[in-house]
Amino acid sequence: MAEVELPNPEELEELKDKRFSKRVALVTAVVAVVLALAALGGNHATKEMLLAQQRASDQWAFYQAKSIREHESRVHKQLLELDLAKQGAALTPDARQKMDTALAALTDEAQRYNSEKKEIEEKAKELEKERDTYRAKDPYFEYAEALLQISIVMASIAIMSGSVPIFVVSLTVAAVGALFTFDGYTMLFALPLIG
Repeated sequence: MAEVELPNPEELEELKDKRFSKRVALVTAVVAVVLALAALGGNHATKEMLLAQQRASDQWAFYQAKSIREHESRVHKQLLELDLAKQGAALTPDARQKMDTALAALTDEAQRYNSEKKEIEEKAKELEKERDTYRAKDPYFEYAEALLQISIVMASIAIMSGSVPIFVVSLTVAAVGALFTFDGYTMLFALPLIG
């Protein structure tokens, strides 16, 4: 009969601990990748939010400039109409023709500024919507980063202590963090407690 050597129980326990540590370390590496994706998404959302806000502000400044020009055209038209009313019959036909031409040009100019303002206003509102979309995404990434960092710390504690329950909690926190990351990119559904 062949002799069977039984493994030392302490060696088995040590191998079991190493397997657990390796699994936790592997999961921690995956969580770190998701954390990097959350950080990237958060940085992108912040950058795009600020850029959209800047572009919207530029459009509103342009809108204001067009409003001022429209107002100036209307004031010049009114002054010209007053001048025409004062001088009326005293004007030569040539002078009257020039004033009528100037009045028509000022009317057209004011109308052009008004229509340009409407286009600018639409563009500014689109940019504000874009800004608001990125502003809504940002908190998801912030919470995701915090939860994923907590998960990594808990996984480290689980390795040091060899505690499976702590690792399960770490996995749960990581899953919630991954959910926040996913939703930050997709905005498929509103998560509770995020405004």
